[in-house]
Amino acid sequence: MGVARLRFYEELNDFLAPARRKREFDYAFARAATVKNAIEAVGDPHTEVELILVDGRSVDFSYRLRDGDRVSVYPMFEAFDVAPLVRVRERPLRDTRFVADAHLGGLARLLRMAGFDTLHDNAYADDAIRRLAAAESRVILTRDRALLKCRDVTHGCYVRALEPPAQLAEVVGRLQLAASMAPFTRCLRCNLPLADVDKDEVRHRLPETVAQPRARFRTCAGCERVYWEGSHWRRMRELLERVARPT
Repeated sequence: MGVARLRFYEELNDFLAPARRKREFDYAFARAATVKNAIEAVGDPHTEVELILVDGRSVDFSYRLRDGDRVSVYPMFEAFDVAPLVRVRERPLRDTRFVADAHLGGLARLLRMAGFDTLHDNAYADDAIRRLAAAESRVILTRDRALLKCRDVTHGCYVRALEPPAQLAEVVGRLQLAASMAPFTRCLRCNLPLADVDKDEVRHRLPETVAQPRARFRTCAGCERVYWEGSHWRRMRELLERVARPT
């Protein structure tokens, strides 16, 4: 047995018991316990962690705790670059793609609207989500902490907000995605890339209310749905602009 001193920073405190938030606390551990064991035992999913310092030295999740260690645990950073210090993951995900759990259908739709490759199906079980994330290098989006604590999950994001627009703002902000947004380039239903199409080619599939000239039409090769710049498009454009705007 040993005792380490743990301290969690910023939003990582949300997962802790109230008495442990925003302060150092003692954590008793068994022989051969890793720092990952400790982090998850007190409530934090390892996917929320970006940097771990033990007595000021950066370590990865496999570090075995020693009696008297002082452990500082940090979330994903937005204000400054910690890449030279990070030791918790083998590699970052350069191409940001997502798989959302069954409870985040609204968020998945908005992420597709923002141009991000996002898989979602109400029938996805947790093991299917984990397989997709591993096979296709996708970030798991969920409100299920237990899913993010699974050993084979390397990239995940616990979504705190409850409403889809707020969830979108949270994910874009935390993962610094504003510059990567490509609005209205993916099908909201199929997640496939959209292609420009001439109006005459899809006229027979348009409602009568879309008779007036439109600047642009796009279609999905999967479901053949047609998109155009109507009033709904303008409302969604305003939402995406608010999300991308620095605060």
